[in-house]
Amino acid sequence: MDESIQNPGACAAPAGKLNFQPSLPVMVKLAEKRCETQNTVSLLFEHPSEDKASFRPLQNAPGQFVMVWLPELNEKPFVISYISDTGFGITVTVRGNFSRRLSELQIGQKVGFRGPFGRGFSGMEDYAPEKIAILGGGCGMASLALLAQKIPEANIIQGAPSSSELLYAERFPRQIIFTEDGSFGFSGRPTQWLEGKLSGGVEMLYTCGPEIMMKKVVSLCNANGIRCQAALERYMKCGIGVCGQCECDGRLVCRDGPVFSDSELQQMPSFGNTRRNAAGQRIKL
Repeated sequence: MDESIQNPGACAAPAGKLNFQPSLPVMVKLAEKRCETQNTVSLLFEHPSEDKASFRPLQNAPGQFVMVWLPELNEKPFVISYISDTGFGITVTVRGNFSRRLSELQIGQKVGFRGPFGRGFSGMEDYAPEKIAILGGGCGMASLALLAQKIPEANIIQGAPSSSELLYAERFPRQIIFTEDGSFGFSGRPTQWLEGKLSGGVEMLYTCGPEIMMKKVVSLCNANGIRCQAALERYMKCGIGVCGQCECDGRLVCRDGPVFSDSELQQMPSFGNTRRNAAGQRIKL
């Protein structure tokens, strides 16, 4: 029997999951840049022409990812954080050389894309929008952006260290914001909102952000009968389940995730505790 039937909280596999093609990147021109924070920028691209059939951004489900290629440099995974009938975008937080080079791209320069890959968020149609919570922390909001766009009536909660690091504050004006330094919204962490909604206020929760935060979120949900799904970040090289770099407790995050259900996360002891670095070594979070 299909796991999603046995367990309504399980993540459904996206259409065509077993039919992906490890194709060459499709080159797309940068059309617009949006400054989100001091060190985060969104890059917007026009949809590729119909003859570029190996990359179709409109087939992307919230939470899936694409592989982004900078010629002569490297290829890295990113989620699509903006999408419309005319184009799509990714949100880049500068962390190292690759993200810095991406953020410095000029209008008209080309970037290569493969995907979409992986398994996104699912099951939102089974719940009333007001019973759904979308809880993000830091750059994890990029993985939740299309979900928030799809369900604007849902409870959208974001946490950040300070007001200067908030993402999409104007894009989603109804969201509830927590900052650790109290510089915007409520002072504290977004888990405080969840703690106040444990008695019937939420039935389904979607989360992405620092894994230690997500570990607490999932634990609260499990203890109070709230279904939840979390998007994990792991070091990826191929994006199609070949290299094994993103292995996590017997699962490949690029192929079996990046979104996992509450029942799956309970079987993944590395969640919230350890991850592999670029060299494949396990490190503590």
